[in-house]
Amino acid sequence: MVDRPWWERIPLTEMTRRQWESLCDGCAKCCLQKIEDEAGTVYYTELACDLLETDSCRCTDYINRHERVPGCVWLRPEDLNDFYWLPTSCAYRLLASGQPLPDWHPLVCGDPRRIHEQGRSVAGRVMRCSRVDEAQWDAHVVDWPLEEP
Repeated sequence: MVDRPWWERIPLTEMTRRQWESLCDGCAKCCLQKIEDEAGTVYYTELACDLLETDSCRCTDYINRHERVPGCVWLRPEDLNDFYWLPTSCAYRLLASGQPLPDWHPLVCGDPRRIHEQGRSVAGRVMRCSRVDEAQWDAHVVDWPLEEP
């Protein structure tokens, strides 16, 4: 019998910080500006946080992002139920609902570039939010962050 990988055996709330952080697939969809209407529907925009390096999908100041970007979300196991806006492909949502990680996830395939190669990240598809007045964000709503290629 083959052992299940650690991410399927260890509950999210019991993971070390390193394990938790390694669940991130690097898609950077959580770094997109979102608009939520009165009914609670969340719309993704093509506007990325100014700290996002848009080709690698990595934060340029990950350690200090919460101080530098008001409203930057800190994903923590104890708050996972509050992150209904995360895409359904997000490892945190998948594991919280008892689903396996997809074969393109870096922990499964061993290649952190695969997500970009398969068009599952925001790489090359976004612009910095500071270039657009917040009152105009609704003109930048897109569907692709929630679609599966």
